[in-house]
Amino acid sequence: MTTTSNPKAWRRRSGHGPEAAAETAAALRLLMVQPWLVAGRDDIAIATVRRNETSIRDVLARLGWVLVVDRDFVRLRKSAPVRRDAWAVNGPNPLTCSWFFLLVAAAESLPRRVSIGQLVAAARTAAAEAAIQSRDDKPERLAIFNALKMLDQRGAVESIDGDVSEFLRNDDPPVLLAIHHHRLVHIIANFAPADPVEDPLGWLEQVEREPEAARRMRRRLIDDTAVYSGDLDPDEADWLSRRVRGDDGLPLAEAFGLHLERRAEGAAFVVPLESFRSRDQLGDCPFPGGGTVAHAGLLLCDVADAHGTIDADRPGWRGLARSEVLAYLADFAERYADQGWAAEYVQSLPVLATDVLALLSGANLVRVEDATWWFTPAAGRWERPTDPHVRRPAGRRADASPSGMSVGNTGAAPPEGHRDID
Repeated sequence: MTTTSNPKAWRRRSGHGPEAAAETAAALRLLMVQPWLVAGRDDIAIATVRRNETSIRDVLARLGWVLVVDRDFVRLRKSAPVRRDAWAVNGPNPLTCSWFFLLVAAAESLPRRVSIGQLVAAARTAAAEAAIQSRDDKPERLAIFNALKMLDQRGAVESIDGDVSEFLRNDDPPVLLAIHHHRLVHIIANFAPADPVEDPLGWLEQVEREPEAARRMRRRLIDDTAVYSGDLDPDEADWLSRRVRGDDGLPLAEAFGLHLERRAEGAAFVVPLESFRSRDQLGDCPFPGGGTVAHAGLLLCDVADAHGTIDADRPGWRGLARSEVLAYLADFAERYADQGWAAEYVQSLPVLATDVLALLSGANLVRVEDATWWFTPAAGRWERPTDPHVRRPAGRRADASPSGMSVGNTGAAPPEGHRDID
């Protein structure tokens, strides 16, 4: 699909006025965070999508994504998540994922109304047929419970009577489920001819493959916090240099109600404050956020921006050795132990470091290379007055340089990664 470089002219030609454009943008952002809209739960959102279906499909076509609008649900089928490894750390564990698909396989052959015990028993049979061992222990029960919640979020298998959490304590609790078979067929969004069991890496490569550089770049800008120049191949770098502000990038950002932010270090589609009411509208990896891990991550972004080692080859990147990270976390834990930090983190700094890394990596703010945490330019975005309590570990030198992509308080938030398991 081709579009004009002038968004206003495109709106005039399509009859898409400012109010409709704003409504379309809100619906697009919602679908990025919530790819399944289900009747009875999301009726208002479904009605919005139906009113603006043509415009929404036009925008999604530029990304190669498919919108399914059925009688009682809407499903966005998009490409595989950007930065698969970082997503996997924050996503469901492998056991939950296995039982998710076992439950899907079992549900296909069951009637519309079943007890939770019937569904789980059928899934255990499917596991046996696939030579997957079922131990029926607490971790497995928790994985099945979490998989059932994922199916409920998608509206594919819904609880209509009883408390699903009772399954954690009872093999066959009095819980009645409704199976929506016409939704099950849309669970898997991406297909590939390779065998995911015999050749998992080959299968993943086929699922993620997108030969067109322009489409790859559009997807990355929409689907991730920021795109950094150092990560790009020559064709992608050429697109970023020549087309991100013109007919290919800026109109796409505006269609989603986002702002284009272009720097020497890369680019980002930024969510303006007026476009969301709560943080869960930004995605599944919000940052900054509440809690010990998010606070520690924000403090580390501060010290990396102020004291991190400069990467001469990547402007705006700052490095902290893992030993330095642990030293700073020890400082923070001592200071905030009596100010709300969780005791389990204060008493186990390596665990805190692992969870902070998962959070920051998921938000594309940190990369680990050779035991060094490299903070990306966007990590310096949240600029606050200097905290006199933040001090360097003994013997640490300070490096001073421009703060890369840091823009302080612009009244905008970076677009957190929007990801979906399917």
